[in-house]
Amino acid sequence: QVQLGESGGGLVQAGDSVRLSCAASGGTFSRYAMGWFRQAPGKEREFVARIGSGGSTYYADSVKGRFTITRDNGKNTVYLQMNSLKPEDTAVYYCAASQTPGITTAWYAYAYRGQGTQVTVSS
Repeated sequence: QVQLGESGGGLVQAGDSVRLSCAASGGTFSRYAMGWFRQAPGKEREFVARIGSGGSTYYADSVKGRFTITRDNGKNTVYLQMNSLKPEDTAVYYCAASQTPGITTAWYAYAYRGQGTQVTVSS
C-alpha cells in the first residue's frame, strides 16, 4: 500500500511559479509511474502530467511548456514545477501512483492517490 502526501500549494499571483512536492511511503516508489491531476471548482478532475518509472514524461496540452514533472527516487518524491501560472490553473492538485503500463492519463488507472493541495492563482 502506497501513501502519498502533497505539499507546496498556496496563493500566488498570475505569472508566479510554484513547486509542488509529493512524498511517497509504503511501497517501492521507483516502480510506479507518477501522475499529477487537478480539479477546479465545479469542473471534472483532469490530467496534468505523468512521469514513468524510467523518467519519461507526458503533459496535458494546457500545461505543456509551463509545467515540469520530475522525480527523485532516492527521496521517494515527485515534483511538479509550475511556471507562468494563470488564474485558470487554480485547482486542487493531486498526485497519484500507477502500475498500469503505457502512458496513462486516466484517474482510474492510478490506484494510489494523495489528498490534494490547493493552488490559487490570482489575476
